[in-house]
Amino acid sequence: MAKEFFDNIVEKLKTIHIEGITKRWLINIIGVIAALFLLTFIIASVGIKSYYYNSVEDIVKSGASDSAVSYFTNNIESGNSLESSAADFINSYSYKNRTTLWIIDDGGNVVLSSSGFRVEKQKMPDFNEALENEDSTARFIGKIESGEKIMAVTRAIKSSSGKEIGAIRVMTNIDRVDAQIRTLRFILFLLMVVVMVIIVFSNQFFIRSIIIPVQEVKKATKLIADGNLDVRIEKQYDDEIGDLADSINTMATEISAADKMKNDFISTISHELRTPLTSIKGWGETLTLGNKDNVDELTQKGLKVIVNEASRLEGFVEELLDFSRLQSGRMQLRLTKTDILAELEETLFTFRERAVREGYEVRTSVPDIPSVSNADPNRLKQVFMNILDNALKYSRPGSKIFVKAEFIVEDEKDFVQIAVADQGCGISKEDLPHVTEKFYKANMSIRGSGIGLAVTNEIVNLHGGRLDIDSIENKGTLVRIILPVQEVVKPNDYRG
Repeated sequence: MAKEFFDNIVEKLKTIHIEGITKRWLINIIGVIAALFLLTFIIASVGIKSYYYNSVEDIVKSGASDSAVSYFTNNIESGNSLESSAADFINSYSYKNRTTLWIIDDGGNVVLSSSGFRVEKQKMPDFNEALENEDSTARFIGKIESGEKIMAVTRAIKSSSGKEIGAIRVMTNIDRVDAQIRTLRFILFLLMVVVMVIIVFSNQFFIRSIIIPVQEVKKATKLIADGNLDVRIEKQYDDEIGDLADSINTMATEISAADKMKNDFISTISHELRTPLTSIKGWGETLTLGNKDNVDELTQKGLKVIVNEASRLEGFVEELLDFSRLQSGRMQLRLTKTDILAELEETLFTFRERAVREGYEVRTSVPDIPSVSNADPNRLKQVFMNILDNALKYSRPGSKIFVKAEFIVEDEKDFVQIAVADQGCGISKEDLPHVTEKFYKANMSIRGSGIGLAVTNEIVNLHGGRLDIDSIENKGTLVRIILPVQEVVKPNDYRG
């Protein structure tokens, strides 16, 4: 229960990581701010351009005002020519230093320019528009033949009867205005970038204040899920994450207490069961062997069942005791100079007889070479028997079990590899990563507690080795026991 609970927490916390939080933050917060900044920049740019252009247009329009049009209309209707009226108007024109004034006749020819230079006839779209528009006014923004960008306002001059006389065109160069607008836009853009950078960096501290505690919670829950119930999370902030740390610490304490109580209970029950089981098995064997001639066949069969079941229960009790030692960290090895392959041969001798009796074929390939290691011989036999017993349990009678031992070198160190392969039901890909976990059973139809492989794996690890398991469902399983050896006597060095 404790492992499942913490595994669920770890899986949930795996989804909370730096990239995930940062990504969501960038999308939800920075994305929104960036969009607002972009919208603000666009509106401000349009506003700046509109303000400057309107200011320029006001100046340009002042040269082509209603009074200017009335001046020309009255002069011409009084008998003056357009040229003489233009000369008088330009002499009194007060915006010569800021704008250029053209007086145009009804044919589109420039009669007179305030610049004093002769102007050839050219395209003036605003002139034609002014003649056609109801208010007799038109505006033009664009580049002229000289390459300058200008703003021009043209007012048509008409007689009181509506006859077209000509037009007044006032122009000014707006290249410098556009340069000022670009400068202001650039300054505005830089300002927004600086503000955005400040926002990002300031919020990084806030994000990190969330990420770092979450990472600590994630690491701690992973350790707790792996069985380290002594881990505690340091409370860094008095907020929701701090409350989460307190809750997990409290749960870890309670689970640790419950786990200790469970281990103590298993240990106590196992010891209590061991004594009566030994007595039952001993008396059963005594009655079976000592009263063959005095009891009927049915009683003999019953006594064998009692002995066999007592032996099975005794093995289960031993597994529980090993599990209790494993959980409490009290599993210890009685190390001595041991020939690993000799221990394997002894185990195979016992196992082969049982396998043949139950209808299995055992094929072995074990080199007759001493392989000396500092190991616990009894625990090694337990490892070998557990693996061989599993191969038997998960195989069909009539199938083969293969055992091969060989010497290998890894990282310039000598190891002995013992491979046990069967032709049984195999293990699914989903179950394979979990088969060495405590109480995990891939096949519920096969007898067993689910403790054996966990204990086996721990014993191999305590010897400095490793247990590798490969399997294909419905085809078979291959288990490799890899143990370090201190000394390998090569065939040419072996004297028997």
